[in-house]
Parts: sequence; C-alpha cells; structure tokens
Amino acid sequence: MTPGTAGFRGSPGAHEQWRGWREAAHEALYGPEGFYRVGPAGPAGHFRTSVHASPLFAGAVARLLCRVDEALGRPAVLDFVDMAAGRGELVTGVLAALPAEVAARTRAYAVEVAARPAGLDHRIEWLREPPRGLTGLLFANEWLDNVPVEVAEVDAAGVARRVLVRGDGAERLGEPVAGAEAEWLARWWPLTGEEGLRAEIGLPRDEAWAAAVAALDAGLAVAADYAHTRAARPPFGTLTGFREGRETEPVPDGSCDITAHVALDACATAHTARCAPGYAPPDALMRPQREALHALGVTGARPPLALASTDPAAYVRALASASQAAELTAPGGLGDFWWLLQPVGALDAAALLVDVADHEEQ
Repeated sequence: MTPGTAGFRGSPGAHEQWRGWREAAHEALYGPEGFYRVGPAGPAGHFRTSVHASPLFAGAVARLLCRVDEALGRPAVLDFVDMAAGRGELVTGVLAALPAEVAARTRAYAVEVAARPAGLDHRIEWLREPPRGLTGLLFANEWLDNVPVEVAEVDAAGVARRVLVRGDGAERLGEPVAGAEAEWLARWWPLTGEEGLRAEIGLPRDEAWAAAVAALDAGLAVAADYAHTRAARPPFGTLTGFREGRETEPVPDGSCDITAHVALDACATAHTARCAPGYAPPDALMRPQREALHALGVTGARPPLALASTDPAAYVRALASASQAAELTAPGGLGDFWWLLQPVGALDAAALLVDVADHEEQ
C-alpha cells in the first residue's frame, strides 16, 4: 500500500524511516502528536464504539459492576476502572447508572494517555495506568485492538518475515520472525508457507492484558473487542485505519486510528501464565457481546404495541431504547464483539452472566 503523505504529523523524517508496525503505530497513536493525544473530540470524533452508540451500554456495565459487588460481599470500597477511557464517557455513564448506595462506595478511575477533559466528574481519578490492589471491575472496551503489534508476512520462500512500514504507509519485508514472537505465531497463529499470508503478532497484547488483570486483588477484568480465535484466524490479518468515521488505509502518521482485531483466546491464557506455581486461577470466559448484553438486560425487544395507545410517550422512549439495543447486539456490527471475562479470586464468571430476570429473582 502506498497512500500519500497529506496531513503527516510525525517527527521530521519519520515518513522515510522503515520500522516495524509496532514501533510505528505506537508513535502514531501515543507519541507527542499522536492520534490519541490531540483533538478535543477524542476517539468519538473518528469512530463509533458501543459506549458512544447508547447509554444502554454503560447501564449494562453498571449492572455487571453491581453483580461483581454482590459476589464480593459488598466491600466497603468498590473499584471501577475504565481502561482506554477516551474522554471518560463510559465511566461517567456507569456512575450515573449505579444505584445510590453502590455509587457511594464506588471509587472510579479513568485510564488514558490524553489529558483529563475539562468538566469531568470530580469523583473520577484520571490516570496513565491502573492502580494496584483493586477490588471490583476493570473494563477495557476497545483497548487491546489499539495496543500496537508487529505484523508478519510469508515471503516467496515460505518464511514469515516482519513487515516494515514508512510513515506514508508504504511497506516492505524485513528480517525473519524469531524468538518469542516466532513461538507466539507457532502456538496462536501458525502460518503455512503460502506467500502473502499475514498475521498480527499479539504478544504485546497478551502482556498488556496480564498486567491489567494483575491490578486486581479480587474482582473481574473484562476486555470487549473485535476478536478472533485460533480456529478462525483471518488469512491476511485485520490491520486497518479509521478517520472521521470511515475505514481508511492504516498510515502511521498520527492522522488516523490504527487498529487490528485481537487474538483474545491468547490473551485469556496470559494471566494464568503469570500466576504463582501451583495456583489455579478461576476459569476465564469468552462470550459474544450480544450474549453478554442480553444477560445484562439489553435485548432489543420491541415494546408492546398496546403501549402506544395507553402511553404514547413511553412507547416512543421504549422504541428508541429497543433500536439502540439492537445496534449494540446486531450481527455484523457491534454484536460481533467478543467479551473476555477474567475473574480474580473466588468469582465465577459464568454466574455473573446469568439472564437478568433470573438474577433479579435470586
């Protein structure tokens, strides 16, 4: 790919440097002039996430936090961490949706590289990294897909090589993939010898996820992202860009988001690998977003037509809510996200996602 250099914001000469995608994307996203550091609108100005689609999403996360609270025995201090918080939209919505008694005990954190937005709720602590020793829920919505990774491509001789990129998006093949990265590929994304096959080497995401989970002493960590598993890896990878609401070429110049789907099954094992010998952590759980949200009360069911006659305003509100819920759970869209639920301590992830009606009867 050879897109032009219009709008290039990188460091002088960076468009002429050949670097691995991990280094190039990290500077483009998180450097001094990076995509996630500049612009008042934040990510919402360029792409639509579940958080931006509807307040129902924050309401579902608040409901999950309440279930974690119950499972932990209602601790005196309940922590909620919004990883990759953007401009604090999710954590703000979660606090607003919590019952007053739970909100009074909740200590809220937003983790983001950008500066704290003006006017953010004073109850929210704005940090570069999550604190340690947490008890509660850590929620990472569309974070891991923006943890930069190396890209590998099979050459004409059948060798997987690192893909190098310039600041204008031009690519060439570099050295063969070796060491821990080659081991990761062999285990999680094996490439045949067919020329042109590509993979994103998810090792940095495994490490980032394990570090985030380690912030919890007890509770639940959730990653929600576009993802794939070893049984169905995309043959040519998923690296892409987004700018002003549209998909675009992934050009590492700071002008666009750079993202790739997550090998979430690999991330799920990373926490276990860091546990002390002899300790068996609770089982992680992976569920499509539509199933997770259905269990948390976001179903998209249309209101009964009779309500239009008895309470027209309520019917219109319920219809709008159903439309938003349908977007959050739609096949081919946000509903195709996967949720990884990683419990820490004596929590059962599956029990936290029982149907909302069944849960409220208990």
